[in-house]
Amino acid sequence: MTPLIELQAVEHVFADGSTGLRGCTLSLAPGRRHAMLGANGAGKTTLLLHLNGLLRPSAGQLRWNGRAYDYRRSALAALRSRVGLVFQNPDRQLISALVEEDVAFGPLNLGLDDATVRERVAAALDAVGLGGFGRRPVHHLSFGQKKRVCIAGVLAMEPEVLLLDEPMAGLDAPMQAELEALLDRQAARGVTVVLSTHDVDFAYRWGDEIHMMAAGRCIASTPALELASQREALHAAGQRMPHALALHAELAKRGLLAAGTTLRSVDAVLAALRAQPVHEHTGEFQT
Repeated sequence: MTPLIELQAVEHVFADGSTGLRGCTLSLAPGRRHAMLGANGAGKTTLLLHLNGLLRPSAGQLRWNGRAYDYRRSALAALRSRVGLVFQNPDRQLISALVEEDVAFGPLNLGLDDATVRERVAAALDAVGLGGFGRRPVHHLSFGQKKRVCIAGVLAMEPEVLLLDEPMAGLDAPMQAELEALLDRQAARGVTVVLSTHDVDFAYRWGDEIHMMAAGRCIASTPALELASQREALHAAGQRMPHALALHAELAKRGLLAAGTTLRSVDAVLAALRAQPVHEHTGEFQT
């Protein structure tokens, strides 16, 4: 599959002399769910800022559909209409007093007519579960609601690529589930979703492709279904093996579950275990 976005030996040195990316090479296929895994300081946020042109490489090159990124103002505006970024901290992104004004900012900058902007704003707020919140003051919202407004503002641009920096950070469990369902709906529409996380269990459960980062480089990329073979890369990225993989492997070793099947969450492993017949007298699982 031809990559939608490529990084080729990208370096980034900040003004203070610190290094964000060190020869980072990465390919992102279209229409896939990409999880960027790594510890704090691995370069995940810096990479996302390069993907939509907010940062420019000190060396190396980024390519969109095989063509080198163009950093002229008009070309960057076109890129950002296709590649939308949601920051980890919503207060960095919210700029308007009212919810509907903030969500409308991007579509208005695309030069769309008022009727189209209103339609996009309404659809985007509905998509994030904030229909009817349009006239709410932004500063009255909770942290999770602010994050959803930021996502709505990006969705209103109808991007081809949705970038999210640590999207689950600061959200309680129900809101995390809602956000995961929202990301799944976007992926089902063909949107390429790229997110950073240090939660290996979520990355394994949700992602199609997992990219492991350490010290400003992508040290390994793998389909999520093949993550079990990447123990060394996971360790180098400061990650453990996902609980679902570890639990399934232990149960298979004991003959309680079949090896070779793919169970991507602890809930799925438990469901498979409960489905096994139990011996009436000994209480032992039969295999």
